[in-house]
Amino acid sequence: MAFQETIQFIRDKFSTKEFIPLHAPVFNGNERKYVMDTLDSTFVSSVGAFVDLSEKMMADISQTKKAVAVVNGTAGLQIALQLAGLQRGDEVITQALSFVATANAIHYNGAEPVFLDVDYDTMGLSPKAVSDFLEEFGERREKGTYNKRTGRKISACVPMHTFGFPLHLDDLLKVCKDWNIPIVEDAAESLGSYYKGKHTGSFGQIGVFSFNGNKIVTSGGGGMIVTNDEDLWKLGKHLTTTAKVPHPYEYVHDQIGYNFRMPNLNAALVCAQLEQLQSFLANKRQLAADYAVFFKTQGITFRKELENTQANYWLMCVELENLEERNSFLKATNNSKIMTRPIWQLMYRLPMYQHCFKDGQKNAGYLEERIVNIPSSVRN
Repeated sequence: MAFQETIQFIRDKFSTKEFIPLHAPVFNGNERKYVMDTLDSTFVSSVGAFVDLSEKMMADISQTKKAVAVVNGTAGLQIALQLAGLQRGDEVITQALSFVATANAIHYNGAEPVFLDVDYDTMGLSPKAVSDFLEEFGERREKGTYNKRTGRKISACVPMHTFGFPLHLDDLLKVCKDWNIPIVEDAAESLGSYYKGKHTGSFGQIGVFSFNGNKIVTSGGGGMIVTNDEDLWKLGKHLTTTAKVPHPYEYVHDQIGYNFRMPNLNAALVCAQLEQLQSFLANKRQLAADYAVFFKTQGITFRKELENTQANYWLMCVELENLEERNSFLKATNNSKIMTRPIWQLMYRLPMYQHCFKDGQKNAGYLEERIVNIPSSVRN
C-alpha cells in the first residue's frame, strides 16, 4: 500500500489504532477548576476575572502592551481593520493562500481584498509581491496610498503567518512603512511563534490571535486583539462591547458597536490553556523533529522553521512532488483513518472573491498543489 510506512509511523507516534485527528485539544491543566470557579461565581458572561486575566496573559505572551478578548479570531480581525482606519470601499492587501476568515473579515467591513503572492519558503505574504504591486499600481497622496487603477484607498495590509511559520516581517514592514500602509497581523495560527526573538502579532499596528477548537490553545471559540497603542486598545474594547458609554445604569451607545465580547466561561479555559503553552510548544517541537527525521528517509519534504525564526508548529505539513502524489497521499492516509488535509484553496477561486485583483500567484499556486497537513496534536 502506498505510504504504508508513513501511516505506521504516525500511528506509532500517537500510540493508537483508532482515528487520528489533525489537531485535537488537550485539557491537562486547570481547565476544569477554572470553569467551575466561573460557574460558582455566576459571572459566566462577558464580565469576569478570567476575561481580565486572559487579556493580561496574552499581552505578556505576545510582548505587547494591551489586549482585547473577543468571541473569535475573525471578529478580532474585523475590528482590528476598523481600528487601522479601514473604511467601506477601501482596499486591503492580503494573501490568497489563507483560511477564508482573512478575506471575510475584510469583506465584512465593506472593503475589497487584493490578493498577492506568498513566498515559497514561508508560505506567507511576499514583501516583494507587495512592493511590485505598489510600484505598479500605488499612488502616494496626502491622505494615504491609493490604487491608481481603481481609485480606492489602500488602507491596510494583512499578512498571515501560515501554520505558525513567521513570514519575512522586516522586509514587509519596510515596504509598508515606505507606502504609509498600516499592518494588521493575522497571527491566528502563530501563538508561540517568534521572528528574530520577537513574538508574531507584535510587529504590526495590531495583531489578532485565534483560540478556535483546533488551535494550539483553545477556549472552544475565542480570539484576542493585541496592540502597543493604548488609544487603539481603548477603542477596540469600546467597539467590541456594543460601544456602550460607561454609566452606572443608563444605556448610552455613542456609535455602532458589536457584541464581540469573550464570555468569562471561555476566558477561564483560555487562562488554563495559556498556563500550559510552553509545554505544548515543547511537545510539538519534539514531534516536528521526529517527523523531520522520518520524512527525510522517505524522500518527502517536511516543512521546517527558517533561520532567525521559531515556529509553533501548529499544523505540521509535508510538501509532495506534484498534485497527483498529493492526492494519493491524502487518499491513503484518510482511508487509513489518519486525518490529513490539503492547504486551502486559493481565495480567488471561491465564487465570492473571483472578481478581486490577484497577481501571478506563482508560489501560491505551486504550494496549493503540494502542501498537506499531517496530525499535529500535543501528545499525552
